[in-house]
Amino acid sequence: MAPFKTHLTVLADSARRYPSLPAFRTPVIDNEAGSVQKWNVITYSQFQHDVELYARHWTRTLTATGLPRRSVVGLWLGGLTYADLALIYGIARAGYIPQLFSLKLPNPAVIYELLAKSRARTLIYDAAYAPSLTGCPVPTHAVADISADAQNVPLPSLTELSAVKASDTVMIFHTSGSTSGSPKLIPCSYSWLETIIAKAGQVSAPIRTAGQDVTVWMGSVCHIGQTFMLLGSLQHGACTIQPTQIAFSPAELLDMCTRCRLNRLNQFPAFLHVHLAASRTDAAVLAALRGLDEILYSGQPLPSADEEWMYAHDMQVTNLFGSTECGAMLLSRRGGARPCPPLRPMDGVKYAFLPVADGPSAGGAPARADASGYQNAHAPSAFRELVILADSGDCPDASLRAPDGHYHTGDLFVEVAPGAWVGRGRNDDWIKSASALRCDTRAIEENVRATCGALVSECVVVGSGRPSPALFVEAREGGGQVDAEKLKKEIIRRTRHFHARRYLHERITSTKVVVVVPAGTLPRTATKGNIRRKAVEDMFSSELDRMFAA
Repeated sequence: MAPFKTHLTVLADSARRYPSLPAFRTPVIDNEAGSVQKWNVITYSQFQHDVELYARHWTRTLTATGLPRRSVVGLWLGGLTYADLALIYGIARAGYIPQLFSLKLPNPAVIYELLAKSRARTLIYDAAYAPSLTGCPVPTHAVADISADAQNVPLPSLTELSAVKASDTVMIFHTSGSTSGSPKLIPCSYSWLETIIAKAGQVSAPIRTAGQDVTVWMGSVCHIGQTFMLLGSLQHGACTIQPTQIAFSPAELLDMCTRCRLNRLNQFPAFLHVHLAASRTDAAVLAALRGLDEILYSGQPLPSADEEWMYAHDMQVTNLFGSTECGAMLLSRRGGARPCPPLRPMDGVKYAFLPVADGPSAGGAPARADASGYQNAHAPSAFRELVILADSGDCPDASLRAPDGHYHTGDLFVEVAPGAWVGRGRNDDWIKSASALRCDTRAIEENVRATCGALVSECVVVGSGRPSPALFVEAREGGGQVDAEKLKKEIIRRTRHFHARRYLHERITSTKVVVVVPAGTLPRTATKGNIRRKAVEDMFSSELDRMFAA
């Protein structure tokens, strides 16, 4: 059997084919000016060298503690820098199984529980963010500077590393939202990763007939989104820019276009919105966006005004629909379409769109759909749930599948033309934050009802596309004027323990994001009287804008 394709074989192949091409551009900051002084170039051959140097260093460090190959090694990192990426690839190159944690999960107790579930043997962490780790059940190592003194440490060959079964674990992610106070583990098998690599190759297929495609980091490599995009860029010899921050400014966008020759912009809608807003008044930003070969967004729908602006100005827009569990699943045609373009499944997968009894729940936030004339696509009976079939190569680990053996995404669609689908929200109570990470709104609401039931009669959590969730509560009638500030402080106090275990993007820890309204204010469904989450989002959109204004 041929060795499995992995991120390591992709790198080795590209380093052989494109040794002198830039693989990354990294910023050198002028601290006085607060801007990028220059963009360093890291070639494909240098990237491979650095990965092997990290691998040799950590082989020496970890084998000295008796850690055998194929052990799970936890990595708690920012995931936003080239050094983080080289470390992650280096741990895999040394023959270990990386278990990735991002800094958005800041509670060590939750990290320790996930390490125990995966049977991890050690934890490597970024000391700049976690200066002390007490009570960790496994040995810990702070991220260290890598020197050349480990260059003679032997490494296993890639053939040795591929002597595994298709079902063996190659890396471990975790869901971007908490369930019962903790994310779920997402073990990734070798066969799963091979399918992910094939799909990433489709998404990042070269656009330029001459010259190198240049794209930009869109998120942490401790999550699947950026991992997926890198797998596509690396196998096609593209260059990836490491921005100064994920929410980089329009000025930095212009700089990347000018000095790094950026031609493919990948961003989540909340961050893309900043550039689109600037393009309405800044001709240079508008020209830069119009000149890009592709603007790919993912994670959630674009606001209608942004989408219409992009298509009105002939921008080359692509919508990618994906998840942590499966990577990219559906893709729209690049440019030339109208707003809310239909999505089609990737090549080489096996999906089904199965009927559901009803449309999105009362708390859901369905996306817009342009479904004129095809099967009355706005009718609830036309809703279909995207299901990843068991024999699809990207169907996630069995621990994540339903009793029927398939993976039910919970994402709803309508068919607007044969084989073409438009998103209609979810069949549950999850929303996505500005960085497209998930948040279980129902769990927050249930905790508020359990701890503050004597204070509030009803509540709802909103915040789709926002930095954090916001809580709207109706105060119980107490025969007098409600002291809103006092009530908000008491809600924060009573729910503090619950939120301490959650991701940063899921937490409600400030009275700033709690809004008290009179009883009966929140819009409800006509039949069951459930609060309509999307209607609350729309009703209080201006207040939410002010709440999260910089």
